[in-house]
Amino acid sequence: MAQLLAQDEKEKTTALKDLLSRIDLDELMKKDEPPLNFPETLDEFEYAFNEHGQLRHIQTGEPFVFNYKEDLHRWNQKRYEALGEIITKYVYQLLENSCNLKKEILPVDATEDEPKSFIYVSEDALTNPEKIMVLIQGSGVVRAGQWARRLIINEDLDSGTQIPFINRAKEEGYGVIVLNPNENSLEVEKVPDPAKKASPDASDEPAEKRERKEERENKKKKDFYEKYRNPQKEREMEHIPIRVSGRGRMMGMEREKNMG
Repeated sequence: MAQLLAQDEKEKTTALKDLLSRIDLDELMKKDEPPLNFPETLDEFEYAFNEHGQLRHIQTGEPFVFNYKEDLHRWNQKRYEALGEIITKYVYQLLENSCNLKKEILPVDATEDEPKSFIYVSEDALTNPEKIMVLIQGSGVVRAGQWARRLIINEDLDSGTQIPFINRAKEEGYGVIVLNPNENSLEVEKVPDPAKKASPDASDEPAEKRERKEERENKKKKDFYEKYRNPQKEREMEHIPIRVSGRGRMMGMEREKNMG
C-alpha cells in the first residue's frame, strides 16, 4: 500500500513538474496589468527638471517614484523605460541648445532609406589645432551625452550627463566630440516570415497524431491561464545594423589637413 501511495505521489510530482515547465512566467507577470501606454513627453508624465537639474513632479515636487503601481514590477519597469526614452531626447536637446554642439549624421553617404546614427561635435572639433576631447559612454541603454539614466532620474543632470565635462572642455579651449556607440542599429517591428513556419510534412509523425498532441498541449496552457485575463502581447522587434561609415577616417584626414 505504501509503495502504491509513493508511486502515486511520484506520478503527481512528475506531472506537476511537466506542467510547470510549460508555463511562461513572463506571461503570468502580465496578468491584471494596465495597458502599456505611457506618456510621450515630460509634461505628460507630469515631471520637469528644476533649477538644480533635478527631476521633480510638477504637482508635488517629489522625486520620481518607481513603484507607481504596487505589485506590478514589470509594468513599473516599462514605465521607467518609457521615461528613460524621453530623458534621452531631452539630453539631445541640451547638447544642441545649451552646449551648442552640432548633430552629425552617420554614415555620411547613407541613402534616404538606410539606417543611420549620429554623433555630436563642437564647431571647432575638426579645426582645433591644439586640443580635442572625445567623450564615450558605457554600454547599455545610455546614449550620446549620458553617463547613466539612473543618475539623471534619481540624482540630477550634472551627475548623469556629460554636459559639465563638455562645458568645462569648451571653456578650456578644447574641441569636443560626443560619440554614440550604443546607437548602432535601427529597431523595427519584426515581420513574421511565412517561409519559416513548419510545414505539415515537416515531421515524420502522422499529421493526425501531431494535431492531437498540439491540441492537448494548447489545452493545458489554456486551462492554466483561464483564471487570468488575456496577457498583453508585445511587439516582437528586430535590430537592423547601421553600416560602418568611413566618416571616422574621413574626419581624421580632414583634421590632419586642417592642422597641417
